[in-house]
Amino acid sequence: MATTGLPSDTDADIARVSEALAMITPRWHVRILLALGRPLRYSEVADKVAWLQNGQLHPKLQTLCEAGLVQRTEHTPRHVTYGHTDRGAALLPVLPLIVTWAEEHLEKADRPLPAIEQIEDSLTLLTRRHAAAILWVLKSRGEASGRALARTVMPDNEWTNVYPPLRQLVADGLVDSAGIGKPYRLSGAGDALGPVFGALSAWSAGQPLTQAARHPLWGRPDTAPAPKTWVSNQSRLPAPTATPAPSTNGQISSLTWQHRDLFSHATPARSGAALAAGGPRR
Repeated sequence: MATTGLPSDTDADIARVSEALAMITPRWHVRILLALGRPLRYSEVADKVAWLQNGQLHPKLQTLCEAGLVQRTEHTPRHVTYGHTDRGAALLPVLPLIVTWAEEHLEKADRPLPAIEQIEDSLTLLTRRHAAAILWVLKSRGEASGRALARTVMPDNEWTNVYPPLRQLVADGLVDSAGIGKPYRLSGAGDALGPVFGALSAWSAGQPLTQAARHPLWGRPDTAPAPKTWVSNQSRLPAPTATPAPSTNGQISSLTWQHRDLFSHATPARSGAALAAGGPRR
């Protein structure tokens, strides 16, 4: 059933991306996924996410299994392991794209942040209610009034209900407006989400991430910025097998990326304009 007034294929695309974000946004989900560099026994997973209290890890693993990202394998009644499904492993290369966006567009923190925290801060913004649909509409139309957005994003609701999520997106720095009664448009940070949304769209549709640059709305096939490497200090996780790193346009680069790099901070190259503006808040 359609949830917006958008064309059915676009509505389905937004729903898939929103569902993908909802799978990984709950607290500790990304960290657990990164801990599973290889199939591990429950006790081994617990050792890698030792900050979780007793009783917290099992329901998290169960939820990730139900989402199809983690597989529980019972070798014998006393030997059970947890590891990535193919679908879960395919999602991991999206994470560096989120880090790249966060380092370039989130407000500057008062300390260097591990990339895992950059991911978690970004996911908090992207999973606001109606956020994906509003950003999709503004990307496609360039600008729109609150009433027009409401008719498209939440056609079955009172149109003024669009303003709380809109105000939140403005406060988060993803949407701009010149003032009361003026149309809304994507901020630079909101527009720069193309590689992230394109990759999530490709992944959720079962396509390779190389399709991200060809997304009909968010793709930028003519843009190929140089891929980044992550500055890595001592990690809380041992390094699993290196995974190909996607560049910021969704293409897979020849450089390697390791999960441990997400637990140490990278030094972002931020523009003067971004620093002056502060960027989307955390």
